[in-house]
Amino acid sequence: MISLLIVDDHPVVRDGLRGMFSADPRFEVLGEAGDGAEAIAAGERLRPDVILMDLRMPRTDGVTAIRELAKRGVPARVLVLTTYDTDSDVLPAIEAGATGYLLKDAPREELFRAVEAAAQGQAVLSPAVATRLMGQIRQPASEPLSQRELEVLQLIAQGSTNREAARQLFISEATVKTHLLHVYAKLGVSDRAAAVATAFSRGYLTPRR
Repeated sequence: MISLLIVDDHPVVRDGLRGMFSADPRFEVLGEAGDGAEAIAAGERLRPDVILMDLRMPRTDGVTAIRELAKRGVPARVLVLTTYDTDSDVLPAIEAGATGYLLKDAPREELFRAVEAAAQGQAVLSPAVATRLMGQIRQPASEPLSQRELEVLQLIAQGSTNREAARQLFISEATVKTHLLHVYAKLGVSDRAAAVATAFSRGYLTPRR
């Protein structure tokens, strides 16, 4: 029997998952959590075989919880179960240590098989997520950002205009624009907001504490 911890900020979703798994003799639901902080505490206390983890939750998100569980040595396998399959969700979750990544529209039997596979340490990916990751792998390796490009991007992330960034770096506004165009090309984006978001997801930028 595989023991489970269900983590989702929507009670209706938790109830549905609990009912589904509790009705099958292969599984035992040990508990539930409504956000990442509760998941960390419950994971340490209950020591389940598999944690079904949502990603976008209040207080503490799923990726932070996955990372913290690993840091604390909780042996549970984490199977992400979410509605989101964007690069900014998939890659950080897998990098944080998730064993698998499924979407909430997965059929019941597919979910059951995924939990069984995750419990054995096997990687599990929904077809949509697998396709997205293969696309990432097949893309040519992107050229790293230069130190100056990182400096420009950091100022932009802090809300500076091109003119303000130019003044702080003692370069012309035109040079700032050129650096930004290079950043867009290297990150595969087309605007400032996307550049900042992608830079955070790839670890070029880190949130200020």
